Amino acid sequence: MEIRDLHKKDFPPLLLEINDPPKAMRIVGEIPKTEKYLAVVGSRKYSEYGKAVCEKLIEGLAGYSITIVSGLALGIDSIAHRAALKAGLPTIAIPGSGLHPNHIYPSSHRELAKKIVESGGCLLSEFPDTYPSLPKNFPQRNRIIAGMSHATLVIEAELKSGTLITSKLATEYNRDVLTIPNSIFSKTSEGPHMLLRLGATPITQPSDIVAALGLEVHENLFGKKNYSNCSSDEHEIITLLSEPLSRDEIIRKLGKPVYATQTVLATMEIKGLIEESLGEIHLA
Repeated sequence: MEIRDLHKKDFPPLLLEINDPPKAMRIVGEIPKTEKYLAVVGSRKYSEYGKAVCEKLIEGLAGYSITIVSGLALGIDSIAHRAALKAGLPTIAIPGSGLHPNHIYPSSHRELAKKIVESGGCLLSEFPDTYPSLPKNFPQRNRIIAGMSHATLVIEAELKSGTLITSKLATEYNRDVLTIPNSIFSKTSEGPHMLLRLGATPITQPSDIVAALGLEVHENLFGKKNYSNCSSDEHEIITLLSEPLSRDEIIRKLGKPVYATQTVLATMEIKGLIEESLGEIHLA
């Protein structure tokens, strides 16, 4: 992957508006030409709920002129990058290190970095190419993520975390902060719930993000799946799943032999009609 200078005239426009823009930047790949940049950040210690929410929200942005920006870190960052790639959205990774392949942090995400570039996105850094990942790098890196993005979406975060540094910077730069309501019993809910008290926009579906970014919501993109080709057994389960149910509840409500219902559920999962998360099955 070729690393080259990113000239200041080619910086993402919003990045030049912050009070401490980078003096120089290095890039691998090309900066996507989309209408909006959305930063997606969150905890390294994510929950299955946080992972599912991140994936579903980004999947729902497919077809919009949006680039997903994140930090290539473990946890929600990498989930966001991968969800963007799966949805066909460009994505920009800003690691807390230089961009030389042997120095990209974490090393386990070097293949992900390569896929980001191959899919029309890019890697950006203000650090020298072989600069190692150091704790002091991350707040510095976070200001770039917040500064270049039209809005920052916080998925999960503890009260003392780098994620909340990013959201604080977004507020200072007069950018919108979006976040996800979560369980009051989860430590990683403390950050989002604090942000909600401070006026962050609550997000419960992809169209909330689209509207927050000032784009026109295309309702057809959020339409329901076409179930016309499903079998009668599958239609019974689809009707039941107007709300998520556990596998045992579905079997009990249908009143059919267990093995028969399990077979139908397995087939529906393979076809992408249903998904199981946190012990409950819901329509995909």
